[in-house]
Amino acid sequence: MTSPETTTAAGLSTEPGLITGWGGGRRAAVELLRPPDVESLSATVAGWGGRGLGAIARGMGRSYGDAAQLTRGVAIDMTLLKQVEFDPQERTVTAQAGVTIGELLDLVVPYGLIVPVVPGTQHVTLGGAIASDIHGKNHGTAGTLGSHVQALGLLTAGGEVLELEPRSPDGLFEATLGGMGLTGVVVWARIALTAVPGSLLAVDTDRAQDLEAALALLSAPGGSHRVAWLDLLGARAGRGIVTRAEHVAGSPVEGRPTVKSRATVPGGWLAWMVRAETVATFNELRFRRSPRRERGRLESFGAHMFPLDVLDAWPRLYGRQGLLQYQPVVPGDRDDVLRAVIETLRRARVPCFLAVLKDLGPSNGAPLSFPIEGWTLALDLPRSALGLERALRHCDALVAAAGGRVYLTKDARLGPDAVESMYPRLPEWRAIRDRVDPEGLWRSDLAVRTALVGR
Repeated sequence: MTSPETTTAAGLSTEPGLITGWGGGRRAAVELLRPPDVESLSATVAGWGGRGLGAIARGMGRSYGDAAQLTRGVAIDMTLLKQVEFDPQERTVTAQAGVTIGELLDLVVPYGLIVPVVPGTQHVTLGGAIASDIHGKNHGTAGTLGSHVQALGLLTAGGEVLELEPRSPDGLFEATLGGMGLTGVVVWARIALTAVPGSLLAVDTDRAQDLEAALALLSAPGGSHRVAWLDLLGARAGRGIVTRAEHVAGSPVEGRPTVKSRATVPGGWLAWMVRAETVATFNELRFRRSPRRERGRLESFGAHMFPLDVLDAWPRLYGRQGLLQYQPVVPGDRDDVLRAVIETLRRARVPCFLAVLKDLGPSNGAPLSFPIEGWTLALDLPRSALGLERALRHCDALVAAAGGRVYLTKDARLGPDAVESMYPRLPEWRAIRDRVDPEGLWRSDLAVRTALVGR
């Protein structure tokens, strides 16, 4: 590991820092490297040869767990890499890894184009989005972001930048999609954009009295962007609000497709200020205030897609210990596992403060990409909850036995055996990764904990 404030062969300085995932939890002591350009980063990595270092790229730090940190290793802050080339005629954008999804949207939407896949926050870098192979509310029609990547630049452990394209014989492109930054550092990518008839969304809303009703509504025709908010704290767990949205033809494309922050949760927020009883009351009000059935309500793209971005540092609401997000996916005919996961948490008295249900379409063929065709349930759980780990280990077994998996980008606790059982193509991915990085330079706390590398 480099020493504090040392200078690399390329003249870049590192400095000690303490970082954590978006959900909080244990902080990692790292050496921070902030390259101003790809050339200096490449030269720096080339100069590391044989020194036994470990490093991982880091963008905006929005991975909930420990995927973008390496305790006593190097964290490469990619946020200064901001160059963009936009070709409206070809409907492509080529951007460096530090450009965020929100910045791309603000650039391309005025031209009637859009990034085809966005996650639940605009504050994700392009490099991180590819390393996680992000999916959105429209996975059933658009797939993952990786399905729209035409080419990418990958910085290898030897300091060389390779240009990769889909379906190359060595499989390195596909191994990088969802590869959690462990095949190398994505330094740029070219994305195929999608034409949209307007920037506004027409949103259909329905109340669902239980989980079965929510599943039925998400299975019905209508709307490419589909999601259900579920209330898991009420007497009838699983009631919720289902929305299905589509771009509106003829709506204006000018204006920001993103949202601005309205407030920031202060540091030192005490967890007892947001309790299960408080959230249950809020959920009751939200459910009752939602229309039973509404069609065609116009909403801006940003307000609908990024609702939590209006509140900066919102994980602080969970107190010093933070939150853990548990996101499994199960095949479409195994919605019984969703009920079992919900019931397991309720029996263990683990409160779920936010639950989001989505339907997913077919996988894209990348060995570590998360989505499979079926149902995914994202659950925000307080780390301070007693019995949390025991309950989730039981949920892991249910999900794996059903042929499902847990999203590595949001994970903070899985062990090696669970990951191997959930990702059957892991040996294939490891073989590609070990070939391109035989010395194991690229690793993270996630990779070490789950033995993605080093086993």
